[in-house]
Order: sequence, then C-alpha cells, then structure tokens
Amino acid sequence: MTMLEKPRVAYVLKVYPRFSQTFIVNEILAHQAASQAVDLFSLRRPNDGRFHQKLSQVTSPVHYLDQVPHASDEFLQQIHQTAESCPIVWDVLRDEPQATTVELYQAARLATAIRQQGIQHLHAHFGNTAAEVARLAAKIAEVSYSFTAHARDIFHETVNQAALERRVQEATRIVTVSQFNMDYLQTRFAPHASRMSLVYNGLNLDEFAYSPTMTRSPIILAVGRLIQKKGFATLIDACAKLIQQGHSQLQCHIIGSGPLENELRLRIHRHGLESQIRLLGALPSEEVQARLRQAALLAAPCEVAEDGDRDGLPTVLLEAMALGTPCVSTAVTGIPEVVFHGQTGLLTPPQDANALAVAMRSLLQDANLAKQVSQNARRLMETSFDIHTNTNQLRELFREAATSLAGAQS
Repeated sequence: MTMLEKPRVAYVLKVYPRFSQTFIVNEILAHQAASQAVDLFSLRRPNDGRFHQKLSQVTSPVHYLDQVPHASDEFLQQIHQTAESCPIVWDVLRDEPQATTVELYQAARLATAIRQQGIQHLHAHFGNTAAEVARLAAKIAEVSYSFTAHARDIFHETVNQAALERRVQEATRIVTVSQFNMDYLQTRFAPHASRMSLVYNGLNLDEFAYSPTMTRSPIILAVGRLIQKKGFATLIDACAKLIQQGHSQLQCHIIGSGPLENELRLRIHRHGLESQIRLLGALPSEEVQARLRQAALLAAPCEVAEDGDRDGLPTVLLEAMALGTPCVSTAVTGIPEVVFHGQTGLLTPPQDANALAVAMRSLLQDANLAKQVSQNARRLMETSFDIHTNTNQLRELFREAATSLAGAQS
C-alpha cells in the first residue's frame, strides 16, 4: 500500500477536547480502530475540566497551536522557521491580506509540523477558524485539506460569508452532516457542489445496545446546552401542561449547562414545578447514556434561534434512537432525515408547547406506538449511522483529496 492509498491525516480543531463534542471523539476512535493514523491539532486549550471517559481511549497525539505572538519579532521568527521547509509561506503572506496575525502564525506552525511529520491531508471540523487555519496551512505546506460543516458555522448571523466561500473554494473536499445542509451548501456554492459530500455523524453501535421501552420510568429526558436553539423553554411549558392534565408522576430532567440556565430556572419556578422539572447540569457521556436507557422518551424540541443558530443533527437523538428511547423532536434542519413522523419518532412544529405536549403524551400512553417507533429507529441507526461505515467514507474522501492534489502537482 502506497502512502497516498492511506495518507497520513491530521484533524484541525478549534478546541480539543470539548465536552459537548462527543461526535468528534467517536470519529477519532473509529479511525483509530481502522488503523488510520490521525494527528490532532487544536488552536486553543480546553478551559473546561470536565472530560468524558472515552478520551482515555484516544491514542492520537495532540498538538496545541495556542502560542499567540505578542510581538512582531516572534511572528517573524516563526515565519522564517516555516520558510526553511515551506518557502511558499512568503507568497501566502502576500496573497492573504484578510488573514489575521494569529491565523497566519498558527497556520505557519501547523505547516511546519505537517512537513516534519509527513502529514498529507488536513481535515477541520466546522467551517470557522479551524477551517481557516487548515486552509492557510495546507496552502503553505502544499497539501490537501477538507472540512466538515455542521450548522452554526454556516447558518449563524455572524458567519463571514466571504471567508466561508474562500474555504469552500480552496477545499479539496467539503463534508456536511445532513442532507438539509448539503442542499443549502450546493445551492449557495453551486460551482463547488461536485466536491461536497454528505457523511452523517455515526455511532459505535456496539456501545449502544437496544433495550425495550416497556420498563422505562415516567421520565422525559432532554440533553443539550442551555441555549435558545435547543427549545428547552418550550419543553418546560409542554411538561407543565402534561402535569396539569393529570400526569402527576411525570419527571422532566434537562441535562446541560449554558447561558439560559437562570432564565429556565425562573420559568420552572413560575410553573411551581421545581420538584418535577429539574436542570441537572452537564454530565459525562456515560451518565447521559445511562439516563437515556431509563427515560420514557427523549425530547429534542429544537428551533431556529433569533441569530440564525440551529442544530445540524443532534448526536443525542442518534444515541437515544440507538438505545431504543422513543424521540419527539421538530422539523428543523436535518432532524426529519432521522425522525420520520410516526415511524422512527414524532415531529412537532418548533416553539409549539401544545403540540409537543400532545406528542409526548402519545408516547407516554401508547406503549405499542413507543415500542414500534423505537424498533424502527434502531433499524435506521444500523443501516445509516454506523460509525465504522461512515468514517470509512471519510477516509476514502481523504485519500481522494490527497491523490487529486498529488496528481495536480505532478
């Protein structure tokens, strides 16, 4: 096997590890299981002391590019060092006036490491700063690069569309995690549509054994950051309606932390339901999984936030569906690609507490419906969301990218 048939790959991430991004750890571990060497480069160090147990299984080396230059001589020293192996760095400096000093500095450090370690392809998660540094470093080191677009990095109102277009234009491959995103990107950047691929985030299904719904506790579980796009305000109102309608034993547990915590606590207080609707804070993935196994259903009432932010395809939905926990969600972005109403779960309109309450009551009261959607959901996970199959698609894209660049350079 030649090097280009199995190129050495590096991932470029804004922050690694990040507590909320278990899908990245899952992806890295799947590459590792397939004997694909993956080096990790992080632009920043984590400032959160919480870590998932799975991180201990990652053997890939992690390199931090966080030494921001405070003086011009430090920046120039790095550029001169990079120029020893990548003389094209001077051309990149001249041709990239919009790049920040920090981005150029980190890209130069990354390019130097690429040459030293024989890395042939860079892949960034999210089309933001990580993709920009990967783009610049790939240009300097003359290797291929790709990135995975998720949601916030393409839909949020703060996205620099001109910068995103540069990243799309220069990427050898662009990956995204839902057909909704794919349709948007192929329309928005039509000249580059042929280099775009849909690869769903997957799960290691060996870790998510299916369990029946018949013995579940009357707990509605929700998981995610406490931010508007998760729709937890709507969930609280819907649960209040169910309790008022006679579901006195109902519990709602919301796992996650975030800026809306005080606002959500006040909403719970106004309903007088502090004993039944609880904010549990952020929990490790192992405990989230254990609670998913116990819950009667998962509620993911996602919505489009006022700033345009939205979910791509929440990983917790996939985890619940794999475990056999019935799901209620909304028709936002890629969610209808997995939650088929009445088949693999139930869908309601965003920000509609009445409809959400009706859907949750249906699953709580109709055991046959809950059983049927959970079985169908598990089958869907097995056919379309196995991480070993999906990361194999990624590795093929990496190989094609490295090969196509080598062919263009020869």
